[in-house]
Amino acid sequence: MNGIASRFDFKDIQEKVSLHLRPWHRSFQFWVRAADIYTGYKVFQVRVSFVKDVQKQHAMWERQHELAADKIYAMCSDLGGFFLKVAQIIGKPDLAPAAWVKKLVTLCDQAPATPFDGVQRVLEKELGQSISGIFEKFDVNPLGSASIAQVHRARLRGDKNDVVVKVQHPGIQELMMTDICNLQAFALYMQKTDIKFDLYSVTKEMETQIGYEFDFLREANAMERIHRFLYENNRKSPVLVPRVVQNLASRRVLVMEYIDGIPILKLGDEMAKRGINPGGKMAAAAKQNILKSLALAYGQMILKSGFFHADPHPGNILICKGSEVALLDYGQVKDLPDQLRLGYANLVLAIADNDPVKAMESYRELGIGTVSNCGNEQQELLRLAQTMFDTKLRPGVAMLQPFSEDSSIKKIAVESFPEELFSILRTVHLLRGLSVGLGINFSCAEQWRPIAEEALYNAGRLKGANRKSRVRKPSSFRRFFWRN
Repeated sequence: MNGIASRFDFKDIQEKVSLHLRPWHRSFQFWVRAADIYTGYKVFQVRVSFVKDVQKQHAMWERQHELAADKIYAMCSDLGGFFLKVAQIIGKPDLAPAAWVKKLVTLCDQAPATPFDGVQRVLEKELGQSISGIFEKFDVNPLGSASIAQVHRARLRGDKNDVVVKVQHPGIQELMMTDICNLQAFALYMQKTDIKFDLYSVTKEMETQIGYEFDFLREANAMERIHRFLYENNRKSPVLVPRVVQNLASRRVLVMEYIDGIPILKLGDEMAKRGINPGGKMAAAAKQNILKSLALAYGQMILKSGFFHADPHPGNILICKGSEVALLDYGQVKDLPDQLRLGYANLVLAIADNDPVKAMESYRELGIGTVSNCGNEQQELLRLAQTMFDTKLRPGVAMLQPFSEDSSIKKIAVESFPEELFSILRTVHLLRGLSVGLGINFSCAEQWRPIAEEALYNAGRLKGANRKSRVRKPSSFRRFFWRN
């Protein structure tokens, strides 16, 4: 018996030592890889500066981006956790080089799954019952696994409808907090050397928001609050929001309604299967409807409520029967103070009206501190606002390069950026990525103008008629696409 006890004691000690060393090993891995990617670009910048032929320069840059993309993919894939979220942020077709996007877009839902015995332990500890006591059936293989949790399809005892069970990966919180600390240190270095933008504040807001994601009770409340808001403020909610199963939510487990739909990234394939030309008029109308539904929902949440879903990456969007849009995963939500909500409404009007004076006033109201390095400061401030807070790309521009030499952010240094605005910035950029992916260049600022006017009018800050936001009725695509 003493021998058995000693073996278990030794195993416990091994596990404790391994857990203690894991963050140090992870930090070492990050810094070695980040330094390799960064120095690779710095050395390349010197080398390409000696090449005068523009076409040759372009080819060299493409090759360099491909080499870096392989390294970034390997880092995010191997480390997982928070770096899968980093891949979601930077791997967008409007911002990152095409080589990066091609590699990183596949990482959205490729987090390693927790083995079923680990899932069972978390579930039974959190809910206080056995799996067989709660569920009539429970799929052992997850529907998907993301950076913080994985989801399983199941059916409750005595019920005819399926549910989704979200279960947090054991030990993930400590690892992700280590990742964020490393990223913050890297951000401080980058903003002092290469990028004249308050990156540290951005990473601090990421730390706050991701910290919230580990509390599924908070997510359940957010889901119910947004569901109620959208259904009370529209004759028909522009997006579907899953309902929480009461009494089956805890800090690390969340049971919710199952919504059947197609991931938005597979929409083109599904159209082709149903005989719809993905490049035809009917497909174009469907894509317009999808973007309008999302834009209406986000415009109302951000500008009218101030409480919004802040993670519209493709993995969280389903296209359902009737071409309705379902919005999943409410771990990242933001509750804006009225001052910032209304200040952003002013900035939306400035962008929609192409008004540089109003844009400058809005920057001051929002607390965005800038230092100008050019003569036409107002125009560059407006360009910067359009780059940061609108989804529309200028004519002839296929990809934004905010840190290129002729970019507004090189001419207007952003020295202070309120942490709470990062959630809006990230949301707009994710919506832009979706619009580029769907092949539609639209302006969320123009879509949101009437909602911004209504918000300012209701706050007594805008004179004139109260304009209500409207969305065009869906096309016949709804009737055709899902008729089978």
